[in-house]
Formats: sequence, C-alpha cells, structure tokens
Amino acid sequence: MNDIITTMFNKKFLEELFKPQELYSKKALRTVFDRLAHASIMRLNQASMDKLYDLMTMAFKYQVLLCPRPKDILLVSFNHMDAIKDFVKDTAGILSLVDETYQQLIEMYTPLSNGEFQLIRQTLLIFFQDMHIRVSIFLKDKVQNSNGRFVLPTSGPVPHGTQVPGLIRIFNCTGEELTRLQFSNGGNYTSALREGSFEIFGDRVTKLGTNMYSVCRPVETHMSGTSKTSAQHTKVSAAPNPLAKEELNLLARLMGGLEVEKAGNAESGFRVNLFATDEEEEEAFISRPDELSYGVINIQATKDQQTNAELAKIMGEFTEAEDHSPCSSSKGEDLLSMMDGL
Repeated sequence: MNDIITTMFNKKFLEELFKPQELYSKKALRTVFDRLAHASIMRLNQASMDKLYDLMTMAFKYQVLLCPRPKDILLVSFNHMDAIKDFVKDTAGILSLVDETYQQLIEMYTPLSNGEFQLIRQTLLIFFQDMHIRVSIFLKDKVQNSNGRFVLPTSGPVPHGTQVPGLIRIFNCTGEELTRLQFSNGGNYTSALREGSFEIFGDRVTKLGTNMYSVCRPVETHMSGTSKTSAQHTKVSAAPNPLAKEELNLLARLMGGLEVEKAGNAESGFRVNLFATDEEEEEAFISRPDELSYGVINIQATKDQQTNAELAKIMGEFTEAEDHSPCSSSKGEDLLSMMDGL
C-alpha cells in the first residue's frame, strides 16, 4: 500500500493532475489506473484487473450520483483522502505528501461556486453515463437494478441549505407572502444534517466515499447483458490458500537472494486473483468485449546474488499458517477492502 500511495501522491504526477485540462479519455484513465495498481510488487492478470477497474469505476459513479448537492463531491474526495491518510499514518514521509495534497484540494476547490461544482458533477456523470456494470454489493443493498442502473432514493435528509419539499409559497410584487399550498413530495424526507467539514481535519458528515466493505461479504461484478446465473459461482473453499507459500518464496528472494525450490512445474512468484475460481476467471476473460480488454503488466522481482546467512536464518523461521478468518475467502476480497478508500 505504501508503494501505491507514494506513486499516487508523487509531486510531478499531482502537478500534472491539477493542471487545467480536458477530462481524460476512458482509455487514458484505464492506463493511469493500471500503473497505480501495479506500482507495488503486485501482479494482476487481465481478467482480475478488468474486474477491479469495473468495481472502482461503478463505486465512484455511485458516489457522485448520490451526492446530495454538487459541492459534496469535495466531501467525498476528503473521505477518500481520510482513508488513505489512515493507511500511512505511521509513515511520516508519505504522510507529508498526503497532507500537501489536502492543501492543494482546499486551495483549488473550496472557493468554487455552486454552479462550478454542478458543472464538475455533470461532466463526471456524462463520462460514466454509458457504464452500467452490475456489482453484487449494490445489487444486494438494492441500490442498483439488474440492468446496472442505480436507484435514486426518495427519502432521507435533504441537501444542506435546503428545506424539505412539500410547500409552495406565493408572494406579491412587494415580497409579501400571500398564500401557502401543500403538496405530497412522494418521499420520506427529513431536515438537512449539518454541513460537512472542508478542512484537513473534521467530520465530513456524508458517508459517501467511506469503506463499503465494513461488513464481510463476497464481491462480484457482472457485465450487463451477459447470461450468467448464480449457479455458475462456485462456493469458495475454506482450505488454506495455496498462494501463501509462493508469497513467502518471493519474500525470500527479495530479502537476500535465498534459493527457494518450487514443487513440480509451479509458476514462480504469485498472482492476485479477484475471482472465486479459475473457471470463473476464464469465463470473464472470454465474455469481455475486445474493446474493453487491456494488456497485463508483469512485474518481475530480481534477486540479489549475495547470500546472507542471517536473513537465511530468519527466513527459515517462516511457517505457513492457515487463515481461519471467515472473511479471508480470497485474496481479491482483501485487496478490494484495502483499496476501497482509494
């Protein structure tokens, strides 16, 4: 995570992002996303990378779409920043990069008018308007229909600075109120909550942009129009993850060039799979349209040829431990939980 966050908040990268410019194309956005996701020693194959990208884009679209007022887009961004800051709170160097980004966001966006925020919100929604990818967490919470479109709520607090709908007031030319008319608003609205904080520290009030995976549940994305059925999703086995040994082997190579034998013809290194089974991954790869497919970035860690006796002793003490956590069914779910705040 430190590697990814360091790359994300690199000064030159942020300078380029904050320059006045046209909105990135979908292809350019995907390229940036790929580079950030592979900024560490992780390796994501094409199907898993596609699935992660779909989940992130739909989650962001949902957050922008449900903002009570256009200016709350900035509060959503601050919720993202708050989550990132919590990841690196013990790393002073990276923390300073995050704090500097807070300052840039505050200086650039807090002075904008409501009309300018509305223009930003509409521009973002136009960018995502043709993306209707079904996500299991949204389907289960009934905030997304089976066709991939989101459901707008007709209840809850109204935007800050507004009143609960249901009243029409008629005034004369001098500003004197003449009559009042009541009408049914068709929902169950409540008074607005207090305004969220636009400072580095403070209560953002809105929950949009916070961790969606605070409750352990499976994560699946489905392309709209595919004929998948729930029977095709095999239940995840509770057996120990066989990739654990390969992760330790890679760690051994990185720490001192230790020679680690691999059994049979097993592939060296490790991979992150965001699907429950290999069959599901292969099916997703086949069903995805060619225009939405992208190449895989492979990162190979080189090993130091100088052996180190002390490191060899430390590595000898590593043991594989079976993870008994009920939420550890796959590496993909752990990755999604960690990256949700991004």
